[in-house]
Amino acid sequence: MCGILGVVLAPESRRNVAPELFEGAMFLQHRGQDAAGIVTCGAKGRFYQCKGNGMARDVFTQQRMKNLIGSMGICHLRYPTAGSSSGSEAQPFYVNSPYGIALSHNGNLVNSAELRQFMDTEVHRHINTGSDSELLLNLFAAKLEEFNKRRVNNDDIFTAIQQTMEMARGAYACTAMLAGYGVIGFRDPNGIRPLLFGERNNSDGTTDYMLASESVVLTAHGFKEFRDIRPGEAVIIRKDTKQKPEFRQLVESTVFAPDIFEYVYFARPDSVLDGVSVYRSRIEMGNKLADKIRTLGDLEIDAVIPVPDTSRTSALQCAVSLQLPYREGFVKNRYIGRTFIMPDQKERKSSVRRKLNAMDSEFEGRNVLLVDDSIVRGTTSKEIVAMAREAGAKKVYFASCAPPIRYNHIYGIDLADTKALVGFNRNEDEISEVIGADRVIYQDLEDLIECCKGAEINQFEVGVFTGNYITGQEREYLKELETIRAQNQRIKDSGFSVDSCIDVGDMVDIKAETDISIYNGGDYP
Repeated sequence: MCGILGVVLAPESRRNVAPELFEGAMFLQHRGQDAAGIVTCGAKGRFYQCKGNGMARDVFTQQRMKNLIGSMGICHLRYPTAGSSSGSEAQPFYVNSPYGIALSHNGNLVNSAELRQFMDTEVHRHINTGSDSELLLNLFAAKLEEFNKRRVNNDDIFTAIQQTMEMARGAYACTAMLAGYGVIGFRDPNGIRPLLFGERNNSDGTTDYMLASESVVLTAHGFKEFRDIRPGEAVIIRKDTKQKPEFRQLVESTVFAPDIFEYVYFARPDSVLDGVSVYRSRIEMGNKLADKIRTLGDLEIDAVIPVPDTSRTSALQCAVSLQLPYREGFVKNRYIGRTFIMPDQKERKSSVRRKLNAMDSEFEGRNVLLVDDSIVRGTTSKEIVAMAREAGAKKVYFASCAPPIRYNHIYGIDLADTKALVGFNRNEDEISEVIGADRVIYQDLEDLIECCKGAEINQFEVGVFTGNYITGQEREYLKELETIRAQNQRIKDSGFSVDSCIDVGDMVDIKAETDISIYNGGDYP
């Protein structure tokens, strides 16, 4: 669920694009806190790069930003998945052949093993990391190389993207940059991950263009005219912005199914994705939860309390609908990251206590309804319930805006191994017992889908709830995920850091925190 950006500024303005990419990254920081990267392109086609592990504000220092020259560029904010999270896998990725291409990818490919075989045996391209994003870049590069031309045109690029889409299976929203040519955006045929295009008309008559994961970035930067890139569609924005961007539908979408988790959890509430307001969908989640709670009838609730931050909108609307007091019972330390990203249970548990503090005055002697966006492993929920009881709550009911998560997420969100999910092979009473709540109330899947429907979408990727994934049965990929996690655990047990190792079969290949990239500027450690 990474954040991606692409910006092309009118060359007449003689502005560097890096500051705009940095500001955009700050609006998308919630989508990826593990690593950040920017690649820009100068007038003569040279790429300038800055990337590394950490938050955008830490990676993009003032000194490093001075070295990012050019009027067009792309940016990436990484959210870690089942593989390694070393600095060598920070994006954008780059290949010098053909022509020089950089790419940022949000999503996850489910046929990566097949594509690695293709890279090795058919096109003989070297893959230097365990990232499927590097695979996707090299697949696109291989298809572009088949033209064997000194210079390519839009038709060639669209053809290469179409052939890439026909081979890559899974979720991908991408921004790419061809040296000296322009910025490219494309989205998988199911539209699982979001991507929007916008334009900004300047006072001097020139036009700037932006691609972004969420609409909030576009509106904040004055890109007033924007739309979603459609599933299976691509756009090419030439460096000379006097040429209008060209859109082309490359693969017809048989099923348009965005990931419903974008609306439940990942996207900012002030974003609009595929024509659906994230904020309004979360209000409806609160209404639907209230409807379900009313049908239960036997719950005595004194106050509705959200688990900060994502569930606030739904919790408030649930309280309004039930005509119950809404209270902020937990104070959040905003300097602690999302807990399900933490690498192990012990670290997640301690992080919850660092992240949240319960106010006794809002719990003591009350029956409280806690509202959260979802329940994943149950570790966080269990700690939160315990904190509510320690603060004096008589009864603790726990409501989730999402249905029980019973299966792995395979399209770019590393929730957990299936067996580590608290909803795996458990009913609601058993889940209540595990997390220590008096009762657990889950949103019904039909109601959740109803909350997120829009004019163009009425179907969503909901495999985490049903086990039926939009790209079909992915048993082989799920086995691959389990193997990766098992190998990572063996590495940890052997005393090495998972972040400094890559698995090759049953062997462990130690790798450095960074790869062979040369970083701009002299202040990198």
